[in-house]
Amino acid sequence: MSQRSTLQRRTAATVKRHDAAESTSAANADHDIFDDEEDGSKYNRLTLMEEVLLLGIKDKEGYTSFWNDCISSGLRGCMLIELGLRGKCELEDTGMRRRSISSRKVVVTSKGERQTGDVILDEALKHLRTTQPGETVQDWIELLSGETWNPLKLKFQLRNVRERLAKNLVEKGVLTTEKQNFLLFDMTTHPVTDTTAKERVVKKVQDAVLSKWQNEASRIDKRTLALVYMAHASDVLENAFAALSDEEYELAMRRVRELLDLDPEAEAAKPNTCEILWAVVAAFLK
Repeated sequence: MSQRSTLQRRTAATVKRHDAAESTSAANADHDIFDDEEDGSKYNRLTLMEEVLLLGIKDKEGYTSFWNDCISSGLRGCMLIELGLRGKCELEDTGMRRRSISSRKVVVTSKGERQTGDVILDEALKHLRTTQPGETVQDWIELLSGETWNPLKLKFQLRNVRERLAKNLVEKGVLTTEKQNFLLFDMTTHPVTDTTAKERVVKKVQDAVLSKWQNEASRIDKRTLALVYMAHASDVLENAFAALSDEEYELAMRRVRELLDLDPEAEAAKPNTCEILWAVVAAFLK
């Protein structure tokens, strides 16, 4: 009887450890993409959308430029790339048929059946998962932005994305929340409170095209490469270069133009690439 009881306790303990290990593995699954970052700070847990928005937000005023009409679609492109980098979605496999990345539809992978833990990403992922037949990257950027003439597809629009991302950054201690009076109305603003976090994003962009520049785009870290492209697509790249000297600025912009001149189709065909990233780049370079 004593031996049976001991065996049962050992079995139960083994099962408990196994379940705990599986739970930990599942919880960490979507954070693997950040493991190769330089340190474990809260900055490294920023999504691509949050980094781009942070570049666009004025430090003291706490809002993006009123004249920036590019950041909305840019943030939707960031969502698709973020999901692609996390292995949640990819471009459909065309088999032996060769088709352009712009014409291939986005499909959800088996890993995409699990949520990311980010409300906005999960909302976008749900749309991808439940839409049959799928849509191309260009179509998804437009649908998630609400830029469609089809009233039946307005349900795909993600609303208040900038405000929701700003609140995420408030929760992460990067921004704070204030009220500002603009004569006829009050507006909620989110000034930068953790300047170090923003400086790291700025330095990440600067280093990518200066001190850590690689002549081959395939040798640049995918997340960093995506940040440079999407900062440009969202019209916030200049903000990252504001503190550079004239010589550094000219060099940085020359290298950005080199990236913009690349052929997304050719880059997507290279090994160990992220096709979703290049499909989004192609959509914004049209």
